[in-house]
Amino acid sequence: MSKNVSTVDKSTSLQQTALSMRKSNIGCVIVTEDAKPVGIVTERDFVIKVAAEGRPLFTDIYEVMSSPLITINPEETVWEAAEMMKEKGIHKLAVKKNEQIVGIVTTTDIVRIASLGSDSQMHKICDDILLRMKDETL
Repeated sequence: MSKNVSTVDKSTSLQQTALSMRKSNIGCVIVTEDAKPVGIVTERDFVIKVAAEGRPLFTDIYEVMSSPLITINPEETVWEAAEMMKEKGIHKLAVKKNEQIVGIVTTTDIVRIASLGSDSQMHKICDDILLRMKDETL
């Protein structure tokens, strides 16, 4: 997971959020209300909900955030994170510990992990995936 988690208050404008994301070179921000995480805004949200809809840049970020925020516990495995992302159709998953967001797992993180193994390790991982898929279809 990436521990570089950026947050913005729900009243932050679209433009200020985009500037913050650019400055930090990140693809998403956690939206907070009273310092508690309530949603997430991703680059995709800017395409689908901002640019495609022609929203003004002074619009509050809460109007385009995805909510409720989908989270996972830091003790869960990479497989469990990947499964949750697949089920929910998301590419970024917030990691939550003690009501605080401590990281973000992305599909890029999962691909990076998968590419680290040797060919024999990758073969075993692929076999495990195929077995899981087979079990799901039964």
